[in-house]
Amino acid sequence: MIIFYDGHCPLCRTEMRHLRHHDKHAEIQFEDIQQDDFTQRYPDLNWDDLNNRIHVRQPDGTMIEGLDATHAAWKKVGKGWLYAPLRWPVIRHVADKAYLLFAKHRYKISYWVTGQKRGCECGGKDE
Repeated sequence: MIIFYDGHCPLCRTEMRHLRHHDKHAEIQFEDIQQDDFTQRYPDLNWDDLNNRIHVRQPDGTMIEGLDATHAAWKKVGKGWLYAPLRWPVIRHVADKAYLLFAKHRYKISYWVTGQKRGCECGGKDE
């Protein structure tokens, strides 16, 4: 499984750090779409789509996105229950709309929550 995330987003980096911590068997490959060589390494992927929301490429090549991707990644490390309620039919529609709103404004929301601006590497301690 490969997770594609925005390494310029402080909240995204924090979540990936926590996810990596729980990935005891290194079952997830973490790919920061902001790396200089990303488009050369993944020329078949649409960078704009990846930048609009988080994506996971399943081992069979299937791409999933948004909260489905987040849930799949956390499920892979045994913590799927954290996001499972957001996938329940009654909640799913509202959660997906809220996620899209978050994704669109993630830099501003990250700043409000963390005090870190877009792209802040914070001395390289986030990863």
